Amino acid sequence: MLRRTLLLSAIAIPALSACASTVGAADPMAPLPHDTSSHARPDEARVRHVSLDLTADFDRKVFHGKATLDIVARNDAREIVLDSDGLVIRAVRAGTREAAYTIGEVSAGKGAPLTIQLNGARQIEIEYESAPNASALQWLEPAQTASNKRFLFSQGQSIHNRTWIPTQDSPGIRQTYDARIVVPADLKAVMSAEMLTPDGEPAGEGQRAFRFRMPQPIPPYLIAIGIGDLAFRAVGPRTGVYAEPSVVERGAYECADMERMMDVAEALYGPYRWGRYDVLILPPSFPYGGMENPRLTFLTPTFLAGDRSLVSLVAHELAHSWSGNLVTNAVWADSWLNEGFTSYIEGRIGEALFGAEHARMAEALAWSDIQAALTTVTPDGQRLHWVGEVDANENSSAITYDKGATFLRTVERIVGRDRLDSYLRSYFDRYAFQPMTTQAFLADFRQHVVRGDAALEERLMLDQWAYEPGIPSNAVAPVASGFDEIPNYVAAFVAGGPAAAAPWEHWNTMQRQRYLQTMPRQLPAERLRELERAFALDTIGNMEVRFDWLMIAVRNGYQPSGPAVERFLSEQGRGKFVRPIYRALMDEGAWGQNLARTLYRNVRGRYHPIVQAGVDRIVTPA
Repeated sequence: MLRRTLLLSAIAIPALSACASTVGAADPMAPLPHDTSSHARPDEARVRHVSLDLTADFDRKVFHGKATLDIVARNDAREIVLDSDGLVIRAVRAGTREAAYTIGEVSAGKGAPLTIQLNGARQIEIEYESAPNASALQWLEPAQTASNKRFLFSQGQSIHNRTWIPTQDSPGIRQTYDARIVVPADLKAVMSAEMLTPDGEPAGEGQRAFRFRMPQPIPPYLIAIGIGDLAFRAVGPRTGVYAEPSVVERGAYECADMERMMDVAEALYGPYRWGRYDVLILPPSFPYGGMENPRLTFLTPTFLAGDRSLVSLVAHELAHSWSGNLVTNAVWADSWLNEGFTSYIEGRIGEALFGAEHARMAEALAWSDIQAALTTVTPDGQRLHWVGEVDANENSSAITYDKGATFLRTVERIVGRDRLDSYLRSYFDRYAFQPMTTQAFLADFRQHVVRGDAALEERLMLDQWAYEPGIPSNAVAPVASGFDEIPNYVAAFVAGGPAAAAPWEHWNTMQRQRYLQTMPRQLPAERLRELERAFALDTIGNMEVRFDWLMIAVRNGYQPSGPAVERFLSEQGRGKFVRPIYRALMDEGAWGQNLARTLYRNVRGRYHPIVQAGVDRIVTPA
């Protein structure tokens, strides 16, 4: 997933030829670390393949049908434990026989264990349906979509897929899958898998079925689905955009450089191993910037700025095709192995496409985010490897993303870029389609790069980065010359000068963000009025910049921008934007609290359940 976006243009870099796949190289019963976010006991029995045959019931807002699971188990294994959250189980069969099963007590945040007696079987079939309030699924009414037709999308990360699929919902238990999905005849289904029936096939009156296949083993949180009135536009030989018809052309324009991004990433880290790379632009209620579902990244429409200024969102999600999807954190306490690596690769793609200075500006913004996080995140959460009680849904911060990327940039500075690139390419080859832990990564890095060099070990400070809070002393704050003059423009404005004196039209997105983020926290109303009018900040199309402005307005209780705040919170549901603004409103006093409570009562139903859960904790009753 992506939290930050930045400006990219593109150059062409030749792609490398594909090498042999390592699918199936891992021992199917190789030991896994204990995952506190899952009820599964994979040392006894684990899921290897999921086959779904489901119908999407938009009237009841449920999936119903069956899941057939292929498993591998120890010879003496008598049962398998799955994850389940709100599923209604109708019947269970192990092999050809009815199987006994129990649903255990619900644990806060992770559902209940579904324990099934195997009786020697290595395939089980579960008839079930999801609950209408499944946290992975958002069922949209026609009024919530651009095409005025119903829409559904899933969001599985981190542990939400157990609300619509009975499986072992742990990132270390990789699974292949196939699916047959029945939907209303006027809608199209897409999934994070190869589409076998692009136009669907008859499935009864008023319905059609779509079939999919994912032959590469993936962590279960990456099983994803979207259903809606969807059109498709190719932007390259193996890349394209799905979106509602009125959005698809804008999406294709913004994503025009996806093929070139793939070429850059392949040149750095080896072949893209997933076949196609398409994206699905979702309705505005999608809770994240992007979700890296293999073959089909899900994207927020808030990146559609009209000038390709926010398409690093695509670079980030594409980078996950190596870090996260190909080699995956085995447990969520090590999620920096997904997000920190990906943020580093995103920066490398951006540098190749737009130059070193552009990359330095992105790094400088990230450095500021790290410093801010160090003032709010507990010491346990400041480590790359989280310790203590880990909430799989709340372990995303500038530490996970930006400290992780800064660590790799520090390694690059010490060992050299070529040496790190060579190592990372071999790392993705050797551990393709396998889970990874911080401990195993550091051991592998020491074996292949440090090689017993005590002086190099001391300079790298690997254990301090991984296991200690804060930022180790060998980190170097990035310097971006593109930001050099911005403090002067801020100071001149604060002193009473015109906002229009700043070269706003010549700045890129990151420079505009730096300008707004550098403003004093408190500003007089007349200065806020001057700032908004100079750059039309209440309505600016770049949502990253508008967010930074609205945070200034809310923190100052600037009521003339109240309608803009309401529009912003009503028209999109991206958690990165929504949660901080509601939090700032609730901190602002009577005006902000009244606005937050009134607005949230009206728009809560438009947000994804993941965002609802977060805002519910922020917007407390009067």
